[in-house]
Amino acid sequence: MSAETPAAAPGQFTRRRLQFRAWRGTRPFWAGLYVLLSGLPIIYFPYFHLQVGHLTLAMATTAGAGSLIIGVLLIVLGISLWFQKHVRTFAGVAAILLALVSLPVSNFGGFIMGFLLALIGGAMAVAWSPGTPPQPQSPAEAGPDEGGAPRTAPLPEQRMDAAGENDLSGTSPANGANGRHSAG
Repeated sequence: MSAETPAAAPGQFTRRRLQFRAWRGTRPFWAGLYVLLSGLPIIYFPYFHLQVGHLTLAMATTAGAGSLIIGVLLIVLGISLWFQKHVRTFAGVAAILLALVSLPVSNFGGFIMGFLLALIGGAMAVAWSPGTPPQPQSPAEAGPDEGGAPRTAPLPEQRMDAAGENDLSGTSPANGANGRHSAG
């Protein structure tokens, strides 16, 4: 950094953080992150070589290409959940199906890590629904008791039957209902 480099505007980090937080709140962010991360162990373990002293253990399987395809598809589905939130149901179901296929194809779904991440992320994507943005209330619409104790709902009209007891069902012969329930 030199003397000619302009300094960051004060509060820029806070503003960027709040922008990211607002962006993240409008899409299934965590579902996309879990699905994206699930592809990494599924891709990695079939090509992994473990060195134990002078002994090399190859984790490679005959289905290495299948593991690569499943892992890349999961990563693409995770990114699509971030940037195309309208495909969340398709991406969630596809992630769950790919997780199930990864069990026999790629070392038990990346030794269960990738399998579980894909299942959880896919379920979160299917379950996510966009919320409604809060509507700002103008000060003219706010009532005098805003911010205080909540208002109570008015009590329903209580009817007295012939014996002088409260009839809340509306089926008393005293009020002309003839023992039948009324819809209103």
